[in-house]
Amino acid sequence: KYLAQIILVGAQVVGRAFMRALRQEFAASQAAANARGRAERPQSAAASRIIGISLQEAQQILNVSNLNPEEIQKNYDHLFKVNDKSVGGSFYLQSKVVRAKERLDEELRIQAKGDKEKGRKAET
Repeated sequence: KYLAQIILVGAQVVGRAFMRALRQEFAASQAAANARGRAERPQSAAASRIIGISLQEAQQILNVSNLNPEEIQKNYDHLFKVNDKSVGGSFYLQSKVVRAKERLDEELRIQAKGDKEKGRKAET
């Protein structure tokens, strides 16, 4: 009887400690995510959430360092062909390439829109 009580109390203590550690880790994760979100522009952060891939990750996938449309298209075409299933590629990798291209295209659209708005503000 006493052994069962000791085991029960020990399990409760370990469970509480685990839950406390889990809450702390979750809070730290949320703080890091919020810090990353504030570092990005609001539209860019929204695009990352919608498409499900960050700008940095998309640049890594397509192996581009800056947002040059020609370089993005060239790398996209190459990686899409290499990962085609008919030549032994992976549909998973091919879909990652497509998502990365969509994310970079969205970022280019956001930048173009921002540049256009800056031009309008300079005129006034």
